[in-house]
Amino acid sequence: MNITLTIMAVAASVLGSGMALPQALRLFRTGLTEGVSPTWIGVSLAINAWWFAYGLAVSLWSLLPVAALSFVLYAWIAVVYVRATAPSTVAGIAVGAFVLGMAPLPALVLAGWDAAGVAVGLSYGVQLAPAVVAAYRSSVLGGVSPATWTMSFVEAVLWLGYGLGIGDGALVAGGAMGIVMAGAIIARLVAVDARTPDERVRDETWASAPSIG
Repeated sequence: MNITLTIMAVAASVLGSGMALPQALRLFRTGLTEGVSPTWIGVSLAINAWWFAYGLAVSLWSLLPVAALSFVLYAWIAVVYVRATAPSTVAGIAVGAFVLGMAPLPALVLAGWDAAGVAVGLSYGVQLAPAVVAAYRSSVLGGVSPATWTMSFVEAVLWLGYGLGIGDGALVAGGAMGIVMAGAIIARLVAVDARTPDERVRDETWASAPSIG
C-alpha cells in the first residue's frame, strides 16, 4: 500500500472516530435536540456494528478502531438524547437499530461478506437519511453540530478515495453516500444560518409554540 493511501486511511479513521464527539458534547452541554433524529442515532449504532463486523470478516483492520469508537459515541448520544427528551424516544432509536439498521442482513445471508460489505456501504445513506429528513423538516437546528457534519463530509471523501485505491466496493459505496448525505445537512445548516434576524425570531417562535390537537 502506498503512502498516500495509508495517510488517507489514517486520516479517515481519526475523523471517523471523532466525528460523533461534537454532536455528543453539544447534546450533553445544551440539552437541545431540535433537528436531531432518534432514528438516525439507532441506525448509526447498527451500521457501526456492521462496519466492525465487516472489518473483521475481510481483515480490513483500519475499520475496526473507527467503528468501535463510533459505536461507543453513538451509544452515549442515545443516552443523552433520551434523558433530554422522554423515555418514549427509545422507540425511535430501536426502530433505527433493529429495522433500518438490518438492511445489510439479507445480502450477508444470500451472498456472504463481499455483498454484505457493499450493502453496509450503501446503508450509510440509510444511516444518515433520518438526520437529513429531520434537518430539512425543522427550521431550528440548535441541536445539530456543524462540526460533526463537516468531519463526516471530509471523512467520506477520504474513505471514497481509499476505497477506490484498494478496490473495496464497500468503502466506495459508503464514501459516496456519505458525501451526498453529509453535504445535504451542511447545505441545510448554511441555509438556516443565512436567515435574516426577523426570520430567525419567527421560526424559533413557531418551533417553541405548543401544538394544538
